[in-house]
Amino acid sequence: MIILFLFHLPSAFVVILALPVAILMSFIIMYLQGISFNIMSLGGIAIAIGTMVDSAIIMVENAHKKLEHAPADAPRKPIIIEAAKEVGPTIFFALLVITVSFAPVFTLQEQAGRMFKPLAYTKTYAMAAAALISITLVPVLMSFFIRGRIRGETANPINRGLIRIYHPLVDFVLRRRKTVLFVTLLLLLSTAYPISRIGTEFMPPLYEGDLLYMPTTLPGISVTKAKELLQQTDKIIASFPEVERVFGKIGRAETATDPAPMMMLETTILLKPQDEWRYLPADRFYSSWSDRLDFVKTPLRRIFPESKQMTIDQLTDELNRAVRFPGLTNSWTMPIKTRIDMLSTGIKTPVGIKVMGDDLNTLSRLAEEIEAVVRDVPGTRSAIAERAVGGFFLDVEIDRKAAARYGINIGDITTVVQTAIGGMSIAETVEGLERYSINIRYDRDFRDDADGLARVLVPAPGGRHIPLAQVANLVVRQAPDSIKSENARRTVWVYVDLTSSDIGGYVAAARAAVNERITLPPGYNVVWSGQYEYIESTRERLLVIIPMTVVVIFVLIYLSTKSVVRTAIVFTAVPFSLIGAFWLLYLLDYNMSIGVWVGLIALAGLDAETGVVMLLYLDLAHSRWSEQGRMRTRGDLIQAIHYGAVRRIRPKLMTVITIIVGLMPIMWSSGIGSDVMKRIAAPMIGGTVSSLILELLVYPVLFYLWRSRSLDPSPEPTVPDDDINIIAESAPRNQGEMT
Repeated sequence: MIILFLFHLPSAFVVILALPVAILMSFIIMYLQGISFNIMSLGGIAIAIGTMVDSAIIMVENAHKKLEHAPADAPRKPIIIEAAKEVGPTIFFALLVITVSFAPVFTLQEQAGRMFKPLAYTKTYAMAAAALISITLVPVLMSFFIRGRIRGETANPINRGLIRIYHPLVDFVLRRRKTVLFVTLLLLLSTAYPISRIGTEFMPPLYEGDLLYMPTTLPGISVTKAKELLQQTDKIIASFPEVERVFGKIGRAETATDPAPMMMLETTILLKPQDEWRYLPADRFYSSWSDRLDFVKTPLRRIFPESKQMTIDQLTDELNRAVRFPGLTNSWTMPIKTRIDMLSTGIKTPVGIKVMGDDLNTLSRLAEEIEAVVRDVPGTRSAIAERAVGGFFLDVEIDRKAAARYGINIGDITTVVQTAIGGMSIAETVEGLERYSINIRYDRDFRDDADGLARVLVPAPGGRHIPLAQVANLVVRQAPDSIKSENARRTVWVYVDLTSSDIGGYVAAARAAVNERITLPPGYNVVWSGQYEYIESTRERLLVIIPMTVVVIFVLIYLSTKSVVRTAIVFTAVPFSLIGAFWLLYLLDYNMSIGVWVGLIALAGLDAETGVVMLLYLDLAHSRWSEQGRMRTRGDLIQAIHYGAVRRIRPKLMTVITIIVGLMPIMWSSGIGSDVMKRIAAPMIGGTVSSLILELLVYPVLFYLWRSRSLDPSPEPTVPDDDINIIAESAPRNQGEMT
């Protein structure tokens, strides 16, 4: 930016040397705190790089401006020091505001806190280091590197073009002040449309490189049928060319950490690298054109190809359509994400519904009714309710009178049932360092059905053996296969998988449908869980912390500006930036998530910096006119605004372009973790662009309305300024070169 706008290579070394020093300082603090290098911790530095160099750019540009108008034989060091003192305190406070603005991220808890706190730490350390360097190292580097010939601002064709464009715009907005404010208000109101269309999710989709297939069957499935289902689903999934291999599991392992029931399958799907996936046809705007226009379509295919590589969402949809079995409810997710969700909420799907009450039969009935309701809600991929009383059990009811007739003790009957049917450990074998228990029971052929169990022999006095059916009744009953409780209340869960990532919008529609069609008995209630539970808890926390942070930022800006009006003008940059932020989120089809909120929080700090810089130059111009006795009429004020706005457009564009250039590589990135970082960078880019445009056009109007109240209403300036006329004519006569 310095070379492009200032035409001075040595000055670029001020930024080139200051940036790595600030990054190294943040690395040192990361090392001392024990923060590892990962996607999120390095992402904090990535989103801060553009802002870290803003202070150096503004100070270097201000020094160039001072030297441009200084006599050729004037000593440079005092001029550079004066330039640093003029903007240094304001820039320091602006960077301090950016640092403090990230405070809400530190209050995040649980999953969101573990993910985004490393990013918040590194960004805070980087900005704090940049703030410190801006008032210590940067002025020293400026004294060393700002040497040689200093070209005037109008010597650069880029600057001349910017002035030629911006000067008539400032004239227009100052003449049409009410119109400008009205249009700005309409733009602010226009954000209601994208906000109403943007969905809500807890965390943006984080592609882990693999998939996890976790379908659910109805209770009572046999081991044989479960193995058959697992083999069939694995075979179908493995037939896809994007799948490298699959590994399926059903039932629970011999460990207390895996309480998976028989009705839950788990298949880990290892995928090939995405560059090896299929290409699918894609309709383009020219696809329906006639074949006679092939000479036009051929070059268009190079820019807009008619095929796109398959995405993870498209692959999931194809897998879901291919794996269809009666009684099997599909659920597709990511392995690591699912484990985290199940450990925290117990829900394996994006949305879970917990029905709470006392009676299991009533809970099971309500859960099945809710399942039927949410299955018809748009956006539902699958829904299944736990059958709380759907397990099948074989009860052995001992006939005490019959046992007494045969002289058989009750304990003898229960011992036979335990050993012959259930199995009993009778010894232990040692194989090296491993120990195995020895169990005995009837062979499967003698206990695999009710008739076989009825023929199990029970020893009786006199060497007789009586069939079990003669001393007991074998009854098959339905009963709970597992009982869940939460907050000392019994609960039954409904698992809901979604086709979209708009969890907040889906829950709102599903909740309305459930409230309308389901009547809960007294003492029963419904709790919406899964990722939606995270969304609600995080929202409640941010609604408290963000207003407190805004108050702190207001105080910091007030300490810098010493004026409530100035602080209020700076704060108008926040709604300006929200216009571009929300519209870009809508165009990119991003949902509101924790990542987007982190980006908006970071954007608030950037708004404070750009607003402070814009107001600083307007104040400096106003002070200069006042010191020269030229601030008497409103024409003088307009003249000063032209000088502070038009003649200072160069540093404002340099800072904003640097911020955007620093963020664009994140938007172009791909791979694991890029989805989260894009949600952070997108609102920052969109908000920075809209904030810049509106600050350049609206700040002069606000400044004029504030400062013009005590001035003579005459539109003529006290002293005509030839420099302003030169700008208006875009014909520079003196390029102000210094050697």
